[in-house]
Amino acid sequence: MAEPKKSDFFQRVSIRNTIFIYFTVSALVMFLLIGVSIYGRLMGQVSATIQKENQTVIGQVNLSMDTYLRTIMKLSDSLYYGVIKNVNLLTEGETVSDEITLLYDNNKDYVSNIALLSKDGELLSAVPAARLKTDMDVTGEEWFKDTLAHPENLQFSMPHVQYIFDNSENQYRWVITLSRAVEITEGTSTAQGVLLIDMTYSSLQYMLDNILLGDQGYLYLISSDGELIYHPKMQLIDAGLEEENIAAASTYRDGNHRESWQGKERDIIVKTVGYTGWKIIGVVPEQGFTLNEVKTRLFMVFVAAFFVFLLAVINAYISSKITAPIQELEKSVNALEEGELDTQIYVGGSYEIQHLGRSLGDMARRIQMLMKDIVAEHESKRKSEFDTLQSQINPHFLYNTLDIIVWMIENEQKQEAVKVVTALARFFRISLSKGKSIITVRDELEHVRNYLTIQEKRFKNKFTYRIEAGEEVFPLASLKLMLQPLVENAIYHGMEFMDGDGEILVKAETEGDDLCFSIEDNGFGMTSEQAAGLLTGETKSTSGKGSGIGVKNVNERIRLYFGEDYGLTIISEPDVGTTVKIRLPAVLYQELMENENAKN
Repeated sequence: MAEPKKSDFFQRVSIRNTIFIYFTVSALVMFLLIGVSIYGRLMGQVSATIQKENQTVIGQVNLSMDTYLRTIMKLSDSLYYGVIKNVNLLTEGETVSDEITLLYDNNKDYVSNIALLSKDGELLSAVPAARLKTDMDVTGEEWFKDTLAHPENLQFSMPHVQYIFDNSENQYRWVITLSRAVEITEGTSTAQGVLLIDMTYSSLQYMLDNILLGDQGYLYLISSDGELIYHPKMQLIDAGLEEENIAAASTYRDGNHRESWQGKERDIIVKTVGYTGWKIIGVVPEQGFTLNEVKTRLFMVFVAAFFVFLLAVINAYISSKITAPIQELEKSVNALEEGELDTQIYVGGSYEIQHLGRSLGDMARRIQMLMKDIVAEHESKRKSEFDTLQSQINPHFLYNTLDIIVWMIENEQKQEAVKVVTALARFFRISLSKGKSIITVRDELEHVRNYLTIQEKRFKNKFTYRIEAGEEVFPLASLKLMLQPLVENAIYHGMEFMDGDGEILVKAETEGDDLCFSIEDNGFGMTSEQAAGLLTGETKSTSGKGSGIGVKNVNERIRLYFGEDYGLTIISEPDVGTTVKIRLPAVLYQELMENENAKN
C-alpha cells in the first residue's frame, strides 16, 4: 500500500486545525526572531542599568538622612546659640524651660527628649522628662565624658533605650542621642554643661524600612567604627545570625565594590552620611541580577506576544470567513439535537454549506410534521379511550335501579316508580349526548341531579342533596360525565355506612375567568395523604362499586381537554367530610362548539 502524501494529511484535518498549524509555526518563528534580536540588544545594558538605579536609590536615602541629621543639628544650634548662651540661668531659668519646650513641641515628631545638664550631672532643664532616675550619676557615663572632653564636636550615640530619665512614658523608647558641650551662664560666672537631644529611632528606621535594591537587595547603616545602627534583620543579627560582612564593609570607600560572602558573589554600594561618618551599605546579591534578567525576558516575551497577537487577529479574521458559517450551522444542529425543531436553520456561506442548511431545514420540518401527527393520533386515542370508558354503565347500578323500580311497582308506589324511571331515562339520554364529550353546565347538573334522585331512593333516604347554581353558569361549557363519578365517590366512600343525616352539596359558580364546581359531603373523610393518592391513582376512590371512572381519570380528562392549568383539588379531614373542587375555563358552550367546527 502506498504511503499517504502530505497533501492527503491536510485533507483529513479540519479547517480550524489547518489554520492552527500554520499559525503556530509562523508564531514560533516570529517569537524566536524577535526574542533573539531583543535579547542581544538589551541584556548588555541590564547590569549597568541596575547599578545606576541602585546608586540613585542609595543617593536619595543618603540625602534624606543627611537632611534629617542636619535638622537635628540646627535644632541643637538653635537651643545653644538662641536660648542657652543668651540666658542667665539664675535669673531666667523659667525662660530657658519655656524656650526649650517651644522648640520641643515644634520638633516632637522626631525628638523624644531635650535636656540641659551641668558639668556636675545636675539636670537643669528637661522636656518632656521630669527628672533623672534615682541614684543616676551621668558624670560617669562615657558619652558625658566624651562630650565634655571634645567641646568642639557633636557626639552621636548608638541606638539604645533611654535609661537616664525617670519618665514612664518614654522609658522603653529607642533613641539615638545627640550631645554637645555648651557654655552655661550662672550669675556672673560661666561653666560647661551638656545639651542632650534624643532622636526617636523610629524616625530613622522609617526612612530606611522597605527600601529594596532590585528583587533581593537591601541596605543597612553602620557607624564609622563598624557598629551596626540599622539593619532590616536587626533582631536576627542580635540573636547571632551571621548575615553581613560588616567588618569589611566598614573599610570600603564610597562607591561600588564586589565581594564574596558565604560562597556567593554580591555587589556592595557604599555611601557616607555627611558629618556623622555613618555609612549606608547597599547589598545586591548576584541572584538579584538574575531576577531582573527574568523581568527583561518577560518583557521580551510580552513584545513577542504582541506580534503573535497581531498575527492572531489577522488569522482570526481570515479563519472566521471560513469557519463562521460552519459554526452557525453547528448551532442550528445543536438546537435540533435539543428538540427545538422549530428553530431557524442557518443558510449561508459557501454553496455546500447552504445546501446542508436547506437540507437540514427540510428534515426538521418533516420531523415536526411527523411528531404533530403522532401527538394528534395519541390524543385522539386517549380521548377515544375516555369516551369508551364514559359509555360504560356499571351493570350493578342499572340492576339495582331496575330492582328499585320493580319493588316500587309491587308496593303500589307508582308515582315514585315513574319518578325513578324518568330520572333513569334522562340519565341515559345525557350520558349518550350524541357522542359529544362537551355539554352545557345545565345538562351536566341535570345529569348529576338524576343520578342523585336514583341513589337517594336506592339508599332509602340515608342522605339529602342540594344543587346550587346561578343562571349565568348554565350556558357555559362543561366536560360530560364529570360530576357523577365524584358524587358517586361521595356516596359509596363517604356515606354508605352512615346511619343517616348524610348531606351532599353540589355548587357551580364563576370566579374571574374560571368556572368552578364543588362537591361537598359530611362523610367519613380521609387523610391528606389519601386525598393526594386519589389524584395519582394510588388510593382507591370507591369500595369496588360505581361506574369505574375514578377521580384520577376525571382529573386527566379535564387536563386533556382544557390544559394543565385546570383540574381537581381535594380537601378532606377524617370524620369531618370531603370537598372536591373542579376548575375549568369559563367559556360559552356555543362559542366552544363554533371554534371546534372551525378547526374541523
